[in-house]
Amino acid sequence: MSEIIAGVEIPETAAAAEATRLMQEMTSPLIYHHSRRVFVFGAMHAHRLGLEPDPELLYLAAMFHDTGLLTPFSDVEQRFEVDGADHARTFMLGRGFPATAADVVWTAIALHTTPGIPGRMGPEIAITNLGVLTDVLGLGLNELDHSQVDEITAVHPRGDFKNEFLQAFVDGLKHRPETTNGTVNSDVLEHFIPGFQRTTTVERIMGAPWPS
Repeated sequence: MSEIIAGVEIPETAAAAEATRLMQEMTSPLIYHHSRRVFVFGAMHAHRLGLEPDPELLYLAAMFHDTGLLTPFSDVEQRFEVDGADHARTFMLGRGFPATAADVVWTAIALHTTPGIPGRMGPEIAITNLGVLTDVLGLGLNELDHSQVDEITAVHPRGDFKNEFLQAFVDGLKHRPETTNGTVNSDVLEHFIPGFQRTTTVERIMGAPWPS
């Protein structure tokens, strides 16, 4: 029997089922529940906006999008978004997905924290970003049916999400602070890590090895 949450059907493909098991086993409950909410919120927004993302690709993007914050995924010093995107692509190519599909999921994950760009791209990329924005920042929440939102959070509870999610960012990025340059992630480190001060773009330009 299909799993349906707030009218949204969870994909039943082998890859989706394996991704679900992998996230349950190798990430925290915080990231697992967040990732599932991102998929459901995203699918609801897609329906509202008349967009038709591939459900399996959207699900894989949602499930892998924050894996770069956690071990054993984060074994390379690069942006956590790129880390998660790389692992999603490896997962997909190893299971017979075409490179074009893997690239869509890679892009959706790599850009999921980037303002202003995903919404101009394909539906899987745009909707992954919108699902993230809804669950993390509440953007678009008022456009959704409140009873359906309650159903989602009953199945995938938020708990102390705000504080625990910020702590997950600190834990996942404090050993590689330079990877947050030019991203929203530097805000988190500057707020929570004593003495951390980001290098601004003005400082980088003024410090460039040019005479003028």
